[in-house]
Amino acid sequence: MKRLGLIVALVALAAPEVATAQQACITAPEAEAMTLVAMPDILRETGRVCGARLPANSLIRGGGSLISKYESAADQAWPAARAAIVKLSDPAIDTLLQSDYARPLLTSLLVPFIVGRIGLEDCGTIDRLVTQLAPLPPRNMAGVVVTALQYLKTEKARGRQVAVPDLPLCTNGN
Repeated sequence: MKRLGLIVALVALAAPEVATAQQACITAPEAEAMTLVAMPDILRETGRVCGARLPANSLIRGGGSLISKYESAADQAWPAARAAIVKLSDPAIDTLLQSDYARPLLTSLLVPFIVGRIGLEDCGTIDRLVTQLAPLPPRNMAGVVVTALQYLKTEKARGRQVAVPDLPLCTNGN
């Protein structure tokens, strides 16, 4: 019951008012921190969704050491990610985000939204990308993800038909 109360409170406070949402944006380093926090669960869930379509030696399917590397980076990135979430919502949410339940709750809400968009036909491509990017430090992987999102956002602004999450990324080059 305590978790349910926290969920309701987080959802209520995380929904920024329209005026605030239009003004607030997150910088690339803040978006990278948020990406790092979600990455272990994204990799884990992608492995679950794509597991049957990937070879047994797939990094996504096996995940152990790769996910461990990202879990450590996620722990280090959480303070910056938490600050970015507060920046996009309401300062009062910072107290709620101090809870041990906040981070797993946020990732459990976010990850299915991201991974749920994976087409099974894309599993092989995702596996190749993860394998190619795996040697990079986690912060670099998060940087690649955010740079790709920034590029797609720019392409969408130019009128191209691209699917990109509506993340409030700042456009000032940060």
